[in-house]
Amino acid sequence: MLDPFFMAWDGLPVAAQDALQFVFLLLPAVAIGALVVFGYRPWSLVQAMMWRFKWTNLLFITLIAVSVGIGVGLIAQERGLRQGTARAADKFDLVVSAPGSEITMLFAAVYLQPSDVPLLTGTQYNAIANAENVSLAAPIAFGDSYRSAPVVGTTGDFVTHMTEALADGRMFETRADAVIGANVDLALGERFSPAHGIGDAAEEDAHGHFEYEVVGRMQPTGSPWDKAILVPVEAVWEVHGLPNGHPPDDANTIGPPFIAEQFPGTPAVLVRAEELWANYALRSQFTTNETMAFFPGAVLASLHGLMGDVREVMSVMAVVTQVLVTAGVLAGLAILTRLFARRLALLRALGAPRRFAFSVIWSYASILIGLGAILGIVVGLGAAEVISRIVTARTDILVRSSLGWPELHLVAAFVSVTVALALVPAFIALSRPVVTDLRG
Repeated sequence: MLDPFFMAWDGLPVAAQDALQFVFLLLPAVAIGALVVFGYRPWSLVQAMMWRFKWTNLLFITLIAVSVGIGVGLIAQERGLRQGTARAADKFDLVVSAPGSEITMLFAAVYLQPSDVPLLTGTQYNAIANAENVSLAAPIAFGDSYRSAPVVGTTGDFVTHMTEALADGRMFETRADAVIGANVDLALGERFSPAHGIGDAAEEDAHGHFEYEVVGRMQPTGSPWDKAILVPVEAVWEVHGLPNGHPPDDANTIGPPFIAEQFPGTPAVLVRAEELWANYALRSQFTTNETMAFFPGAVLASLHGLMGDVREVMSVMAVVTQVLVTAGVLAGLAILTRLFARRLALLRALGAPRRFAFSVIWSYASILIGLGAILGIVVGLGAAEVISRIVTARTDILVRSSLGWPELHLVAAFVSVTVALALVPAFIALSRPVVTDLRG
């Protein structure tokens, strides 16, 4: 019986499915409202109550908005972080490194997190660079820094791959040239000496004998590479007193090809194939006992899968938190109704039906919930935007938060549950004796 329904559902566009899901989640609230106010017009009285107790109402609306905002902000922020990390890894098709942890190498090679990892040899690098269908094999050598900005040794082709055109200046042409990321606090023409290491453990004067000159600046990439300083890999090797990958008497050449015997090693190699399908063949070819090849996007997808599980838990926690907060607010409303209990008792004494008084109390509570939910969306997006800026500043991963269907689904479910709970204070208000309320 349900097969045609599911077939029709699967045939709908994703946006249509999301819109219908929003409608289904909000439908219980609409149905309850239609049943409660059917045959009555409580809105004039509700409007008067809203104005008469405006400051108390504003307090309740604010409490509900904060509760909704927490849930909206959490989900919007999680999605923005997921999209930001995926965007930052977009340029890394295939990474080859020495055997180890794919996650460790993902954070080291893509997100430039300091890691102590083994090196690939010159023979291994040449095997990768000379493999069939390889259009780019760029070594990525890290370990030095300047003012907390990582100094990364690579090739000019890697820089071109990361940013098709420089925002300013030119590509490095000598071993003393440096191209900086979009957010590095240096100007073209400035010179600096790198520190050995990164962070608090960096040795500032370890390489004081060598200076780089900034000759170019990359376009923004929305990744940690915006805070990186890219230099010829030969310079990184020479600064540490190692061979430079070229003949001993060659002091000018930069970039491949490299002589295996003069290649000191590199933590990782970014590989790009001429055709998309060839990446899979290359991954299989270089997944051996001596090398590890992996797709950063696939590793990130598995991490996002874990984050997805966490996201579901966060969503449930957000809903529970909102319901608990709103239950407290509704309990407060039950007490608040005592402020106008005498007016309602007078209406009932004049012949107003019990259902009319019931509809007034429920409508009053539901309007507070609806206004709080709408304001909560604004609060959540504002909070997510602030958190996004903080996360971007701390991780150098561009994180953007925006309103999506998951947030609307969360708010719709919240409204339906809480307007159902709003029936409780309405019942409580009607349970009090009319005579008692008339006497005050």
